[in-house]
Amino acid sequence: MIRAAFVAGSIALPLVAQTPLRAALPGIRIGTLAPGPNDAITDVAGVLVGQVTKIEGDPGPLVAGNGPVRTGITAVIPRADVWMQRVAAATYSLNGNGEMTGTHWVEEAGFLETPIALTNTLNVGRVDDGVVEWMISRWPKIGVSDDVPLPVVAECDDQGLNDIQGRHVSAEDTVAALNSAGGGAFPRGNVGAGTGMRAFGFKAGIGTASRKSESGDTVGVLINANGGSRSELVIDGVPVGRILQNEYKPIFPQRTSELELAHGRAAGGSFIVVIATDAPLVSRQLHELCKRAVLGMGRTGLTSHISSGDLLIAFSTGRIYPRDEPGPSLAEIEDDDRLDALFAATVEATEAAIVDALLSARTMSGARGITLYALPADRVRELLRAAAR
Repeated sequence: MIRAAFVAGSIALPLVAQTPLRAALPGIRIGTLAPGPNDAITDVAGVLVGQVTKIEGDPGPLVAGNGPVRTGITAVIPRADVWMQRVAAATYSLNGNGEMTGTHWVEEAGFLETPIALTNTLNVGRVDDGVVEWMISRWPKIGVSDDVPLPVVAECDDQGLNDIQGRHVSAEDTVAALNSAGGGAFPRGNVGAGTGMRAFGFKAGIGTASRKSESGDTVGVLINANGGSRSELVIDGVPVGRILQNEYKPIFPQRTSELELAHGRAAGGSFIVVIATDAPLVSRQLHELCKRAVLGMGRTGLTSHISSGDLLIAFSTGRIYPRDEPGPSLAEIEDDDRLDALFAATVEATEAAIVDALLSARTMSGARGITLYALPADRVRELLRAAAR
């Protein structure tokens, strides 16, 4: 089932080809564990994903506040009744030059009671407003006779292709994304919060993957990929970025220099990682899952630059904290083999989600007339075959 909203203005090519439901992965297999049926975070039962994609204006000069627009929002709902049936959760900051709101309470409480929304840096406040509006509409006692939510909103900087100053994602867009959320397959690449993102010198964006652990648990990962240098990129152990160092290079018009985007937050970008599992882990153990996801990031060559906001959040749909009832009676998992199997699944799913973000993305042109090329799946397959992968 496809759940997405799309807002389009006038479009000139090369801009973006239709984003597929799954990455162009035939012949490309990351790791050894089996994926779920959708190879997506929604393979964890109950997890929902909704997105709004905003593409407005022809590629060309940036008119601050007006466009071109290449942005959006991606929302992950751990379960439809997350406010009343809170899920165990934990967060981790690999490098903190970024924002993920609401994490202090997640760490203090050990659970998550709101959706997780992803967007660009300057839209965090507007998206937070939309999450609150959506939650009040579903649970009208919020702020009257019930508690108040602290939404989790995470950001990446998409100012290369997008008019980020225009803050083109509204609270209404956020409500639309949340209302569109569903399970099953969903678009990835140049969609939602990933619309204007770039990674390793290629077009990137939303990526996802899932893995079944050897103990039978499911781990699903969703990533907004936006960072890394071309020379760093490694896929299945092959230094793809170095091999393609001088191919498919971004196009910067004569009056726009790549150096303009090589300072401050714009230089390193950010990776936002959302991890879901059905294993009934407690917050402390979910924190360990976040740390293992970092190993999956490292497999792709990421070094987490000083300018990066590399932030992670993990939750378990298998350990629920009901709002109006006693807490969970499930015993804590103490089986080291089961935990190790979950760690391995998390590493693989994270690595695969980053590769998915790259291979699902399509070539796009946007603000300043910049063009970012997609990583070509056929070349990747050739390189992996040559390395006997």
